[in-house]
Formats: sequence, structure tokens, C-alpha cells
Amino acid sequence: MEAVKQECCPKFHPEKWNEKTFNWNHKKFIKATVPTFFHIPLPPMIGKRITKMMKLAEDSKKLSNNKEDILVLFTDPHAFMSEIYLSVTDTVANANNTTLSGTFMSKVFDGAYKDIPKFIKQMDAYLQMRKVKAQRYYVHYAYCPKCAKEVGNNYMVLFAQLKK
Repeated sequence: MEAVKQECCPKFHPEKWNEKTFNWNHKKFIKATVPTFFHIPLPPMIGKRITKMMKLAEDSKKLSNNKEDILVLFTDPHAFMSEIYLSVTDTVANANNTTLSGTFMSKVFDGAYKDIPKFIKQMDAYLQMRKVKAQRYYVHYAYCPKCAKEVGNNYMVLFAQLKK
């Protein structure tokens, strides 16, 4: 496969995120929601929402200068809504600002979006070996669908927020 040649998604380095532990103390994000139908979002809606979030963060100059450090996390609190979190460096005007705190363990997977339940089971087994349990899961997709097709990998990072 040839290298990613677009400016859309930065090159992903799995080793930076695979089997790592992060302690976040009020890590800053802006948050949005998208409706889903049994956990399946409408793709155009996700793109529009992320584009709007990125524009707010860029206009306020609150995105990390290192594009590889920017996280877009997804979580599904129930079957009919997904939450999207975009990491930022500080409070963003006109955005839904929030923070995440706690210990998060991450693991990288490569596969289809429909395989997330299988990846969560693998992550649960990984956590069980370390004698910890997930309170909640967040997923970071390394590439948009177009870039994933271009590079030949659909990497995703599962972040398990650990139970206290």
C-alpha cells in the first residue's frame, strides 16, 4: 500500500496507543451527540458533526499542534445516541466543553466497524488478565473511512475507562 497522501487524517502509529495506560485529570474535550439506530449512526451526520467541532476548535486555536495527538472519541450510552468527544487544549467558545478524568487503558485493533463487540470482548479479556474492569468504553478511529481504504487498515483504539 502506498502512503496516505491526503491532509485528511494524520499517519497513525499503533505502538503509541497499544496496551498503554493513561491517567487523565480533567482532560479537555468538546462534546456533541448524534442519533443512532441500534448503535448504527448515519455516516453523513457524523461527518457534519465532526466538521463543525473541528471548525470551532480550529477557529479558537484550541487544537493540539501535533495532529497525531488529537483524539476523536465515540461512546454509545444507549442504542439511539452516540457521543463524540474531540480533544482540545483549552475551553472552546460556543462549544459543549467537558472533561474526562480517570485511568484509561488502551488497545489497538484493526478491522471492520461491525467487529467492535468482538474487540470489546478481547479488551475485556486483556483487562481481566490485569485484574481490572472497564466502567465505560470509548473508541478512537484512527482514519476516516476514505483514509482507511487508502492505507488498507481500519485501525481503532479502544479506551477502557477503568472502574475505581
